Amino acid sequence: MPLIYLSDIRLNVEVSGPADAPPILLCHALGTDLSIWDDVVAALSPRFRCIRFDARGHGKSDVPAPPYAMGALIRDAERVLDHFGAREAVVVGSSMGGLVAQGLATKRLDLVRAMVLANTAAKIGGPALWQTRAAEVATHGLIAYAPGAMERIFGRNWRDMAQMPRIRFILEHMNPQGWIGCAHAIAGADFYTTTAALTLPTLVIAGMNDGTTPPDLVRETADLIRGHDWALMRGTGHLPMVEKPAEFTALLDTFLTRIGHG
Repeated sequence: MPLIYLSDIRLNVEVSGPADAPPILLCHALGTDLSIWDDVVAALSPRFRCIRFDARGHGKSDVPAPPYAMGALIRDAERVLDHFGAREAVVVGSSMGGLVAQGLATKRLDLVRAMVLANTAAKIGGPALWQTRAAEVATHGLIAYAPGAMERIFGRNWRDMAQMPRIRFILEHMNPQGWIGCAHAIAGADFYTTTAALTLPTLVIAGMNDGTTPPDLVRETADLIRGHDWALMRGTGHLPMVEKPAEFTALLDTFLTRIGHG
């Protein structure tokens, strides 16, 4: 996986698929990395140029000192698309990545043709919630934080979920400074007004067992966007692209076909 060198940060990026195929940018959730898209990319890369990257503070990307601003995360995604000359991309964002997608569509509509917002909202929690969690991670570390996070991600039967150990490993082994930095970015993000002004094609996906962004919260954001497509995935939590990748990819494929992307 190559590192791309931007003016102030190195980001770990993976590009799959034909160089001349329609682009898709995939933005991952807090505490994960670009590998949550493995199954989706395997299915879509024969027909699309799939671009995914580790957000700052995550995976193999650089870890600047916290806190981060959501504007910095959005600018990183913008620069990834610019770096590869990708225009008219469909941006697929999971949780934190969904905030990035909304911000990027607002800022650079010339880069974004459509959005897929998975398990995300225009505002996720509030400053007090994220400040408390950031303080918890700073004091006790991500290993202590992980069990509660896994329950919110996978639901009350989280210990029995086949993909849980993989996601827990990623969270526990990331640099806590990166997690704290991005938690601050989420704390300051409120896109109700700007997202309500967007009119681009949008698919919004929620997971029935999601304790981080429950379906009602996701639906509230979907309803801000005129003409959106809506999908509620049963038997999944916060990361349906990991829990039920074939079903998740089928939803993406149907949407991409409907909007004529590819």
